[in-house]
Amino acid sequence: MRETPRPQGTAGDAGPGLPQRRTGRAIAHTAGASGSGTPHRSDGRPPHTPRGARQPGPTGHRGTIPPVPRWPVLLVWASVTLPALFLVITWQVLTDGPLLGPDERLGLELAGRGPAWLTDLLADLGNMQVAVPVLACAVLVAWFRHARRAALYAVLAMAAVPALVVPLKLWTDRQGPLTEATGYYPSGHTTTAMVAYGAAALLLAPYVRRSWMTLVAAVLLTAATSAGLVLRGYHWPLDVVAGWCLSGVLLLALRAVTRSGQLPK
Repeated sequence: MRETPRPQGTAGDAGPGLPQRRTGRAIAHTAGASGSGTPHRSDGRPPHTPRGARQPGPTGHRGTIPPVPRWPVLLVWASVTLPALFLVITWQVLTDGPLLGPDERLGLELAGRGPAWLTDLLADLGNMQVAVPVLACAVLVAWFRHARRAALYAVLAMAAVPALVVPLKLWTDRQGPLTEATGYYPSGHTTTAMVAYGAAALLLAPYVRRSWMTLVAAVLLTAATSAGLVLRGYHWPLDVVAGWCLSGVLLLALRAVTRSGQLPK
């Protein structure tokens, strides 16, 4: 069977030379051409993602995602708020200000609530004999992982706790909730717990797969200590809040010096 021969090209067809430029639809794709509508489509319809709808990014490139506020904003806010709040509370304690009335009423209302064995156990989490060994273990891990400068900074932050708390206790001379003794402001147990557990979390975070878990553990241990101190009647609530503020300043300073060199060796 003979195959039907294919039609041969006519004399007007282009030969095997270079392709010829066609001028029909190509002009429609030129920006500003008549009937083009957009730089991309020749049928007058807008594209699915028009370039005009995209916003320039922080470096001026079109189509980039705008910057999103992250942790540094929160850290800057905390670095301003914590010292200011600590100064306000200290001023109220020194001048017997109006904040002490609600604070003492709340403290007396909460004191004695809950099982004594449990509140004692929670309050003891802020003892030097409990919190400092936890930090010491984290310091050893960081030291042997060659983050020795960060480990040294954590030790200095812990040493700053009694250096700051003891003079403040002598200066403010505040009486405790269920005792005639004075020297209860700020809470040394709260400051010890927050600095020890917080510094341990900062040291161990680079070596833990889920680094956020170290922060959660530090927050929970500090909250448990604070609750135990207030429920057992060892401290007024404002004593504990002042301990948070003071510890927060120390931890922010520790984070700044360790992150500035990315946990330097």
